[in-house]
Amino acid sequence: MSGSTRPVCVLVGAPGSGKTTVGRALADALGVEFRDTDADIERLAGKPIPEIFVDEGEAHFRTLERAAVAAALASCSGVLALGGGAVLAEENRAALVGHPVVHLSVELPDAVKRVGLGAGRPLLVLNPRATLKHLMDQRRPLYAEVATATVVTDGRSPEEIAAEIVALLKR
Repeated sequence: MSGSTRPVCVLVGAPGSGKTTVGRALADALGVEFRDTDADIERLAGKPIPEIFVDEGEAHFRTLERAAVAAALASCSGVLALGGGAVLAEENRAALVGHPVVHLSVELPDAVKRVGLGAGRPLLVLNPRATLKHLMDQRRPLYAEVATATVVTDGRSPEEIAAEIVALLKR
């Protein structure tokens, strides 16, 4: 696959696991670009993700997300963060095969502290704590399925987590 552009690392994990914050720290540590498929979707749609959910619904958002993931995997040469629900699509999970994928694992108390309870997160509007727990329980096996490594983020700084990932990537 010489000549192709591939991410040096793909980050997956639940809302609040630190994909964006750790992703930026990791990209800085590696001297590469950082890209987030949620930001790609917002740029292409011309509106924030919560508005996409309200205006067009989750199914439309997931269609945009599948296209964004495919495009990013083909064109990103740095650190790529996927939205928390990207692993729900079989085609996204299949597309991740062969990529270095790090699951940023987080437990509910830390996730709740990090995301707040629902601000700007359309799937967490009603009963955010219970919904977040359900999402985490539902998605954890899918994160494990696609991950080549899992890094625990609870109680750790983004820089500590990024340093651990850098060491993993050098193996």
